[in-house]
Amino acid sequence: MTSAPESRITELGLTLPDVVAPVASYVPAVRTGSYVYTAGQLPLRDGELMHVGKVGAAVTLEQAHECARQCALNALAAVRSVTGDLSAVTRVVKMVGFVASASDFTAQPKVVNGASDLLGEIFDDTGQHARSAVGVAVLPLDAPVEVELVVEVG
Repeated sequence: MTSAPESRITELGLTLPDVVAPVASYVPAVRTGSYVYTAGQLPLRDGELMHVGKVGAAVTLEQAHECARQCALNALAAVRSVTGDLSAVTRVVKMVGFVASASDFTAQPKVVNGASDLLGEIFDDTGQHARSAVGVAVLPLDAPVEVELVVEVG
């Protein structure tokens, strides 16, 4: 039987991907006690970055928003890789979103809303979380967005 969060993902017309293989020396997620910490997740879909470049230059706000949603899906795949099922998540605690930004781009929170809103759609109230949305000069592979999560599990 599919868990409630995974059913919601399907109802949204999305697919929880396989966990994205690390691009360096780390693991996608680590569980310690009742928390799972994910590594930063890029907007990889079917093994390819959805977009490359800086938001506000080569990448539009709308494209970056969609990238953030994909980053959140990839982070949930990393969570599932250590919990076995997303129904184990009792709370999304914290998200950090990094946005590779053109020098005059200041809408990082709007970009990261793509990930935050998706977590709310999937987990309802338990998806509400603390968050940072940070503008950075460059991200790995020239990705426009990177997201990491901390979730509590039961």
